[in-house]
Amino acid sequence: MTDRSNWENEFSARFKAHEDELKWLYCDLYRNDMQAYDYFVSMLYRLYEERPESLKMLDRAREEYPDWYKGNTLIGMLMYVNSFAGNLKGVKEKLDYIEDCGVNYLHLMPLLESPKDRSDGGYAVSNFRKVQSELGTMNDLRNLANACHKRGISVCLDFVMNHTSEDHEWAKRARAGEKEYQDRYFFYDNWDIPSQFERTVPQVFPVTAPGNFSWCDEAKKVVMTTFYPYQWDLNYKNPVVFNDMMDNVLNLCNHGVDIIRLDAVPYIWKELGTDCRNLPQVHSLVRIMRMVCEIVCPGTLLLGEVVMEPSKVVPYFGSVEKPECHLLYNVTTMATIWHTVATHDVRLLEHQMEQVFSLPSQYTFLNYLRCHDDVGWGLDYNFIRQYGQHEVPHKKFLNDYLTGNFEGSWARGELYNNDPRLGDARLCGTTASLCGIEAALDAGNKDALEKAINMDVMLHAFMFTLSGVPVLYSGDEIAQENDYTYHNDPIKAPDSRYLHRGNLNWENAAKRTKRGTVENTVFKAIRKLEKLHAENRVFDSEADTWLIHTGNTNVLGIGRYYKGQKLVGFFNFADREQSVWFFEFGTFKDLISGKAHKDVYADIKPNSFRWFIAEV
Repeated sequence: MTDRSNWENEFSARFKAHEDELKWLYCDLYRNDMQAYDYFVSMLYRLYEERPESLKMLDRAREEYPDWYKGNTLIGMLMYVNSFAGNLKGVKEKLDYIEDCGVNYLHLMPLLESPKDRSDGGYAVSNFRKVQSELGTMNDLRNLANACHKRGISVCLDFVMNHTSEDHEWAKRARAGEKEYQDRYFFYDNWDIPSQFERTVPQVFPVTAPGNFSWCDEAKKVVMTTFYPYQWDLNYKNPVVFNDMMDNVLNLCNHGVDIIRLDAVPYIWKELGTDCRNLPQVHSLVRIMRMVCEIVCPGTLLLGEVVMEPSKVVPYFGSVEKPECHLLYNVTTMATIWHTVATHDVRLLEHQMEQVFSLPSQYTFLNYLRCHDDVGWGLDYNFIRQYGQHEVPHKKFLNDYLTGNFEGSWARGELYNNDPRLGDARLCGTTASLCGIEAALDAGNKDALEKAINMDVMLHAFMFTLSGVPVLYSGDEIAQENDYTYHNDPIKAPDSRYLHRGNLNWENAAKRTKRGTVENTVFKAIRKLEKLHAENRVFDSEADTWLIHTGNTNVLGIGRYYKGQKLVGFFNFADREQSVWFFEFGTFKDLISGKAHKDVYADIKPNSFRWFIAEV
C-alpha cells in the first residue's frame, strides 16, 4: 500500500469509523464552530500524508495486533537524555547497553526547547518543534527512533499539554498585547476573577510556587500559572489551542515517537467555581486524542499521567466502547511501596493491591519504583488510621525514616517541597539509596549491605509480579546512588529532585559484568527477573491476580494464574527471616532456583522474596 489513492482510502476508512463521535464531541466542546472543525480535519489529513511510509507500515502491523503493548514482553526504562548519554546521538550509540538491560520501551524525558533557568526539568516548553540545542535536533530524534524501531524498541516522549513556557512565541505575542494570543491563555485585567478561582482551586506547589496566578507586568494583566509563574496555562476552550497542540503531538509521532505521555492531563480544562481537575471536558479531549491517533497514526499509544487517587485515575482508561488512554501510571502503588519499606507493615499495600486486582484485566498500568519526580505521600489515611497512624505524624515518620533520620534506618533520601507549617513534605532519592545500599557501603557494613541489596531486588521482583509494563529508572539497573553534586549548581540546588537525576556513572555501568560488585549483583538479579517475566505466560497482563493473606503483617502474598500456570509470590519487608504457610494447590518449584518445593511453608530471608510456580 504505497500509492496515493490507497493512502487516501486508508485515511478515509479510519476517519469514517470515528467521524460521527469525533464531530459530535468536537462541536459540543467548541459550540459548533465548523470553521475550526474543518481546519482540524484537514490538519489530520495533512499529517497523515506527511507520515513516513516506514511508520505507516508499523501502524498497519500494530492495527493487526492492537494489544501489542500488553502481555509480558515490554520492559521500560526512563531516562534524561543528557544524564544518560549527553545527547540524542549519544543515546543512539548506547542502544547496545539498553538492549543489554533487556529494555524495549525507552522513555525519554522532556527534550523540547525550554529556557535553561526556567524549565522545570523541561516541562516549560518554548518550542514544540525544536529539540533543546544541547541535546540535538529533531532529525536526531527521528534517527534515534528509526534505530530503536530496527531493534524492536518503542520510544516514549513527554508532551506537556497544560501550559507553555512564558518564552513560547504565543506567550511573547500575548505579552506584547495581541489579543488573539492572549486568548490562548487566561488573561485578566485585574485580580477579581483570579481571586474567585483561588477559592476553589488547590495549589500544586504551595511552598515553591504559591497561588495559581501571576502578574504579567509587560501586559499589565494577570495570567493563570497553575504550576510555576513561568508556565502559562493554555486555554483549551479556544479551539485554536487544541488544533495547534494536536498538530504538535502528531508532528512528534511523525518523527517516530510511539508513546505520547500526556503530562498533567487532568488540569487542562478550567471552569470557575470548580477545582479545575478532572472535569468532564478533559475526558472529551482525551477521547478525541485517542480517535485522532487511531486515524492518523494507529501504532501510537497515549500514556496518561494522572497523579491522583485511584478513583480519579481509572476513568482515564475510558470504556471498552470509548477508550481514552492506552496506559496509565500506577501512581498510588509507588508511594505505598515506600510506606511499606519504612513501616515493614504490608497491610496498606494489601489494601491497595486489592483495589488494583479488582480492576478489569484490560486496563494496562505502568509499574515503577520511582520516577523523575518526588514521592508524594498520597496514601489512604482513612484506612491506616485504624492502626493508629494519623496523617501528619505518619508523614513525618516516613520522611524521617527514608532520609535516615530514624534510629535503625539505612535509607538515604532528601525532602522536597517541605512545608513545616502543614507538617508535609515529599521525598527524593534513588532506589538503591532509599533501600540502604549507599549508607551500608559508606559504613562498610556487610550485613546491612546484603539486606539493602535484597530489598532493592525484592522491590523489583514485586514490580515484575504486577500486571502491566514494568519500568526501570535509568541507573537502577546498576544500583546507582544519590548524586549530591546538584547542591553545587545554583540552578538545580533549590530542587532536591535532582538528587536522583544524576548522570549515569558509566564506570559503574562497566562493573555490571564484574563478579562480586554491587553493580553486578543487582544487574544480574534484575536481568534474571526480566527473563523469567518474559518466559512465563503467568506474567501476562491478562492473568487473574489475587491477594494471598499470609497472616503476617511483614509479608505480602500475591497469586497469579494464566492458561494453566500458577505463580505464588511472597515478599518479606522485615529485616528478619519470616515463614509463611503454603496453602495453594499444585506441585510448585522455586522459580529463581529451579528447585522443587514440597513443603507446606516457605522461609523468606530478610528483605527478600520467593516466587513459586506450578503447572495446574
